Amino acid sequence: MKIFSHKKELEKLVHSEKNLGFVPTMGSFHKGHISLIKKSIHMCRKTLVSIFVNKPQFNNKSDFNKYPRNLKKDISLLKRNKVDFLYMPTHKEIYPKGPNKKIKISSFGKKLCGKHRPGHFEGVVDVIDRFLKIIKPKKIFLGEKDMQQLKIVEHFVKKNYKYVEVIGCKTIREK
Repeated sequence: MKIFSHKKELEKLVHSEKNLGFVPTMGSFHKGHISLIKKSIHMCRKTLVSIFVNKPQFNNKSDFNKYPRNLKKDISLLKRNKVDFLYMPTHKEIYPKGPNKKIKISSFGKKLCGKHRPGHFEGVVDVIDRFLKIIKPKKIFLGEKDMQQLKIVEHFVKKNYKYVEVIGCKTIREK
């Protein structure tokens, strides 16, 4: 497994991949993450996983600070599952000029839990947008656990990235 923290190195290597699967994560892997990774490995020639705790999608700073991080375990799981690439950018690498305050998402983002989490879905879509520009995958794999988030991301990707297919994957939970 090749590990990257700088987008320039990553771009050089993955842009020639014709069937690249992308699994965006915030790390602290569980069975659900592994099921997404396995689906990508099954459907794509190469698989890239990102680990990036995306501060702009957190409404509460303490939730961001408390988010579990276990990099050693995560890397071990990725190696065991034969992932091709891991991208672990810094905040500055992804947001050199800060978050995009003008990101446009569907109006569905203001309903359901979006009513109680202002800016959350914009933060998710912003980081997905940035990753797709860097990685240019053929497919992106997302869990169905958050139906609203999946639908918002699907809408955004269909509108802005004709070459990327969003693959919604069944939710797998720990017992």
